Order: sequence, then C-alpha cells, then structure tokens
Amino acid sequence: MDYLELTISITPRNPWTEIVTAQLAELGFDSFVDTKTGVQAYGAVNNIDLDNSIQKSILSNNSEDFTIEFTHKIIAHQNWNAQWESDFHPVEVEDYLTILAPFHSKDDKKGLIVEIQPQMSFGTGHHQTTWLMSKALFEIGDLPERVLDMGTGTGVLAIISEKLGAKSILGIDIEDWTVVNAKENVERNECQNIEILCGDVNLIKDQSFGLIIANINKNVLKSHLQQYSNSLDKDGILLLSGFFDSDVDELIEFSSQFNLRKNKVYSKETWAGIQLIKD
Repeated sequence: MDYLELTISITPRNPWTEIVTAQLAELGFDSFVDTKTGVQAYGAVNNIDLDNSIQKSILSNNSEDFTIEFTHKIIAHQNWNAQWESDFHPVEVEDYLTILAPFHSKDDKKGLIVEIQPQMSFGTGHHQTTWLMSKALFEIGDLPERVLDMGTGTGVLAIISEKLGAKSILGIDIEDWTVVNAKENVERNECQNIEILCGDVNLIKDQSFGLIIANINKNVLKSHLQQYSNSLDKDGILLLSGFFDSDVDELIEFSSQFNLRKNKVYSKETWAGIQLIKD
C-alpha cells in the first residue's frame, strides 16, 4: 500500500499546527511528525482525497491570522518500510519499558523489552499516543484476564498486556496488512495468549472484556463508544487515546452517556489519553 507524505508549513506555527493536525486526523491521516515549521502527516493513499478534502477544508483556509503552505509526495510501500526501518530508534517509556527492533542491541535497556519489526503499521511506541497507552498499562496494576486492543497496529499494546499478565487478548485492526504485521510481532515476542483478527468493532459483539484499549482517532472512538461500553465488564477499564489535549473534555462528556466515568487523564506534548471506568 502506498502512503502519502504531506509536509505543511504554518505561520505562525502555534496554535495552528495542533488545530490543522486534528483536522488531518479526521481526513484519514494516521501518523504525524512535528517539524520546526509545522507538521508532516502520513496516511494511506486510498484513504485520502488530496485534491478535494484537504485543499477545500484546510489548506485553502489562509487568512490574516495564519498562512499554510504544503508539498506532498507518494511513498511506495517498499520504500516506506525501508525509510521507517532506517529511522527506527529504541523507545523508552520511562523506566517501565523499552520498545526496540530486531536489529537493536538489548544490552543496558530499561524495564520490560518488547521487540517490534518496524513496518508502516501504526504503533511502534514512537508516537505520543502509543507511548501514553504503554505507560497507562503499567500503571493500572494487575491487568484483567480478558483484554481487547482495538486498532492494534503493530500489536505492541496487546504484547505488553500479555507480558503484564493478561490471559486472553484480542487484537483487531481494519487493515489486513497490519494484521499480518501484528501476528509476526506476536510470534516474535513468544506470546501465547493473543488472537489477532481483521475487522471492525462489530467483531466484539457478544464478547466481554475487563480492559479495552483503543488508540484511534476521535471520531472513530466516538462511533465505537456504545459498543465498548456494552462489551466492558462492570468496573472494567477503558483506555482511550489518539486525540489531542483539546479533545479531552469533549470525549469525557460524550462517554458519560454510556456509563463511563473519567478516572485519569494522561498527556504528552499536545496528545492525550483517558482512563475511564464502567459503572
């Protein structure tokens, strides 16, 4: 699958970079890298309407308050993977965890070690939201036996969940190539209790979990919340991320109608996560 790389320069950079990034997430971009002048955004080519959606809804919005310039290029699947691997560095989540690739040395690494083969699947730990969810898993305490990792990406959060004691983990992703990558990473980390499926939230109907992890964009999360609540045990934990600090209040209020109450809020740079409890 080819990916679109969109490089955006915004003047002034703040606060408009955060606003534009949130809009791009709603248009199909799933990975972002902050730059000195703005942001680089990445998304699957077949999910994004460059000429219409982006031009009309964001990039044509130059005004007296801010101006935007952009360039874009297509990154072929094989070239994307090679670039991803060359830029992949070990990720340390405080003293809890180190996420590294097979070509990294494990010497002197902190905490639990998870090995991820870098592909273009979202969730290596480099993105702030994956980092936040990794940290949150360590701070829960004893994990429930049954865990759902929705939008599993590389499978890293499912893998961490098993290593922290969960006995049955279901990882779901909508992309078939991501599912292949997640299964490879599960095997690489010698996990025995993780099932990876290709599909959407309808796969969890009639299932129940003590912990649900969902690191997806805000609009998808909102559309899934009813089913998450239905599938979550009483007093179960829902970990949400994939959105900005500015979205936290909206999501907490929206979640309350599904008997989900805020327990904790996590933040890293401009990104956020929420821990909710099912009443």
